[in-house]
Amino acid sequence: MSETATLSVGFIGLGIMGRSMAGHIQRAGHALHLYNRSRGGAEALVAAGATWHDSPGDVAAHSDIVITMVGFPADVEAVYLGSGGLVERATPGAVLVDMTTSSPELAQRIAAAAQARGVHALDAPVSGGEGGARDAKLSIMVGGSAEAFERAAPVLRLMGPSVVLQGGPGSGQHTKMCNQIVIASTMLGVCEGLAYAQRSGLDPQTVLSSITGGAAGSFLLANMGPRMLKDDFAAGFFTEHFIKDMGIALHEAERMKLDLPGLALARRLYNQLAAKGHGRDGTQVLFRHYQA
Repeated sequence: MSETATLSVGFIGLGIMGRSMAGHIQRAGHALHLYNRSRGGAEALVAAGATWHDSPGDVAAHSDIVITMVGFPADVEAVYLGSGGLVERATPGAVLVDMTTSSPELAQRIAAAAQARGVHALDAPVSGGEGGARDAKLSIMVGGSAEAFERAAPVLRLMGPSVVLQGGPGSGQHTKMCNQIVIASTMLGVCEGLAYAQRSGLDPQTVLSSITGGAAGSFLLANMGPRMLKDDFAAGFFTEHFIKDMGIALHEAERMKLDLPGLALARRLYNQLAAKGHGRDGTQVLFRHYQA
């Protein structure tokens, strides 16, 4: 499949990130087929020429490649493996690409079910949040066959420059777990460093300008640190979804007999914040724990 081939691409899940991701595909000239739980999220894309369908299965029946960006593993399982779902309705040879952060085990089951019906499946979770989706700068971590990867890669590259095949089915999800584990402990460090700056009487903005350029520098420090200090907790990525991801990672770590105390602590603190009503805030809301 050439980089310039025009395809029918299905997109299911038009939330904070999915809407922008689908928009990049549409602007590249591909015929876009859409489904979302609420039609309102699709209206701008439909107005620009996309075709709305009343079910995920109907999207699959009209698409060469189908991309999903939904919320939780249960949603993924229902969309792919449920009656009338993507695996059942996909056309022979189609490529199904789940970009939700989900379970590696589920990704493997979907790939096996798809293969049995002559369909390809990739797990391709992303990192970069709302900004990365909007600016087409996502990092995309892919698991599945090399053949399916080569067919889907030109479309995936419309959403981000880093599109890497990590291995067989489930490998993309395992790689995303590595990403989330690093984020969890890094967020602890960012919050604790800034809380220390405040409590010691330093100007935290001045501290931030110094340590961002040193060995402590990171994307999270540079991008989330200023938002924390402004009490800006608007979501680019929901805390409730991050809690879901950490739960998957801890489950996989336990299965592999790997102890991850930093991840366990981060999940405990985020769970406390979610219990106080912060589940739909951005992940930088962890700073509230230290403010309290």
